[in-house]
Amino acid sequence: MAHIIGSISTSHVPAIGGALARQKQQDPYWKPFFDAYGKAREWLGRERPDVVVVVHNDHGLNFFLDKMPTFAVGAADVYRNADEGWGIPPLAAARGCVDLSWHIVETLVADEFDITTCQEALVDHSVSLPLALLWPEGKEAGEWPVEIVPVCINTVLAPYPSAARCYRLGQSLRRAIESWDDDRRVLIIASGGLSHQLDGERAGFINKPFDLQFMDSLVDDPTWITQYSNEDLVELTGTQGIELLMWVAARGALDDTPVRQHHAHYHVPISNTATGLLVLEPA
Repeated sequence: MAHIIGSISTSHVPAIGGALARQKQQDPYWKPFFDAYGKAREWLGRERPDVVVVVHNDHGLNFFLDKMPTFAVGAADVYRNADEGWGIPPLAAARGCVDLSWHIVETLVADEFDITTCQEALVDHSVSLPLALLWPEGKEAGEWPVEIVPVCINTVLAPYPSAARCYRLGQSLRRAIESWDDDRRVLIIASGGLSHQLDGERAGFINKPFDLQFMDSLVDDPTWITQYSNEDLVELTGTQGIELLMWVAARGALDDTPVRQHHAHYHVPISNTATGLLVLEPA
């Protein structure tokens, strides 16, 4: 059976791609952010995952306001990067793990999750940036050292799934992975969040105390966040802060297993957002 080695939750600000393309990792503005990923990469070097399940959101690349599934799972052989532009060079395509994709699809449907199955899909910065931050050698070589299964959660068009439902989605992902008839090592990546709002009267809004409390809760009290409605979460974290639902789903995939925090980092600002990084492993 497959084995979940842990989870990495990380922000995915588009400006990070521009900084990578222009090699600004040592720039004083960017250095505190990029330096935080060293410990995560060291941990990955020891744990050596084979497959990554990336829980992310789509920014209009595959789904738009006229067609917005609540949950979608990629089942493609390859996922090519087609980011939002800004003159950023496209990153390498990612190889899909089709066998695990279909096993996840079947398990989620059996667990009564209504999902969209995508046998073709593009990826944007919500998938490519975590790969580039965690495996910079893959960025240079033009090939990522892992296969991926993208799992997309709608955080763009209301109504959104609740935090409780996203946690249950993570629990179902765990059942799928651990029942997959393969001995490969699987990493869960949550891509998105934390507090930020890109437009409107609260543009630039950041709620550091809530972000830090949320990150702490994911270690010992992972269902703490489920006390809040999505309206509460938008009020507390900003319009785009609802992306923390990806972190909730990733933590659900470690449910029933005591975890320890291997590494955590929080930094503001990058662009006009809060950025977080959290590495959890089974205790």
